[in-house]
Amino acid sequence: MNSFITVIPLILIRFGLLSILDKEALKRATFFAPLIGKEKVAYWVYQTSNILIFVYLCLLKITTNPHWFNIGLVIYGLGVLLCVVSVSNFAKPAKNGINFKGLYQFSRNPMYVAYFIYFFGCVLLTQSLILLAILIVFQISAHWIILSEERWCVKKFGKEYINYMTNVKRYI
Repeated sequence: MNSFITVIPLILIRFGLLSILDKEALKRATFFAPLIGKEKVAYWVYQTSNILIFVYLCLLKITTNPHWFNIGLVIYGLGVLLCVVSVSNFAKPAKNGINFKGLYQFSRNPMYVAYFIYFFGCVLLTQSLILLAILIVFQISAHWIILSEERWCVKKFGKEYINYMTNVKRYI
């Protein structure tokens, strides 16, 4: 079975669900904080690796090995669920613009965590070491993007965001 089908839910969640919930949230989700220094390189690595993940998944096949298939399917399913919940939470921030509810109580970046779990499930479903390598590059570059977003949030929201940072972990 072609693994192209694994990318369909993410596209529907990231763009379809988010635009249904709140068109402004879709704009916020595509916003990248101002980048400095190595973050600019990380941005291009992030975008390139993101495209590579989608394109490469379209070329791969899902394995039929029941062990890897079952484990991959569970992790993939968890990733889909986390994507739905984190995107839904993202669409409904507090009045001040900061997300405090839902998964944002446990992680400042639940969408990034969800994407990693989602794509790791795809790695297991396809048993592709190349896809795993691209995912690792994607995740490392995402960390740099997250650092720029946090710097921007501190600048925009000030002490309230700093308090949030001290009480909620960056990832999990």
